[in-house]
Amino acid sequence: MRLMVELARHHGSGPVSLAELADHEALPRPYLEQLVVSLRESALVSSTRGAHGGYELARDPDQIRMSEVIRALEGPIAPMICASEDPAHADLCDRTSFCNVNLLWGRVRDALIFALDSVTLAELAQPRAAHPHHPMSVSIEPMHKEPLRTI
Repeated sequence: MRLMVELARHHGSGPVSLAELADHEALPRPYLEQLVVSLRESALVSSTRGAHGGYELARDPDQIRMSEVIRALEGPIAPMICASEDPAHADLCDRTSFCNVNLLWGRVRDALIFALDSVTLAELAQPRAAHPHHPMSVSIEPMHKEPLRTI
């Protein structure tokens, strides 16, 4: 995701080298090399060879939904194998046809897909204002003032 967000931030200014992306995002270059293979195969990024080569988005960031990125990198969206988008995966569980828990995982999958479809890469590439209450500087108060009792 961070690789794609960084490419979205550079959209329109030409290819970006993996070395630059790795340095900026503090990610290992060999890891990014593995990711761009899947992203290229899914037509989300394109590559340019040469001295000024690198990678760039294949489409405008506002046309790339986060569900596409997840599918490119992870495959079908599936909180559990029995609730995969890929119908062939449902056959991998012997209980799928009669398991009521499968209903829960189907709803979780659908909610996840809805959430991922609702966010574009352009939205994630927008700069965020610094939050005055960074999580590392805020003390967390216990929810209960009195000790918990066991029954």
